[in-house]
Amino acid sequence: MSDNTTAIARDNMVRVSPLKLSVMVNAIINMKASSAVNQLKFSQKRISKNILKVLNSAIANAENNKQLDIDRLFIKEAFVGKSLRMKRWRPRAKGRAASIIKPFSKITIILEERLESNKKEKA
Repeated sequence: MSDNTTAIARDNMVRVSPLKLSVMVNAIINMKASSAVNQLKFSQKRISKNILKVLNSAIANAENNKQLDIDRLFIKEAFVGKSLRMKRWRPRAKGRAASIIKPFSKITIILEERLESNKKEKA
């Protein structure tokens, strides 16, 4: 991975399960950064706002820290990992208790500056 043409942004405490988050994250891999921003802006999922914040942070890192051209940014990698699990209890019948697990996730987005995508247009 060339450090000169990549920019990274992370969020380590996203309050959603990793399975729900990975569905949205996998949808934007290998997309141009501007089209991924548009897709996340108009998504109906609640978690898309958090992914959009991380993506905008990665774009800002690329522009300000690495001096990359934001029009040529593509999402090289985006992955999700497990984080904290809050454990709570719900009272049940006959003095028992049932456990509630509230999972958190980590999200990492890696942007890369490259020429236009290698997809050939069909005529």
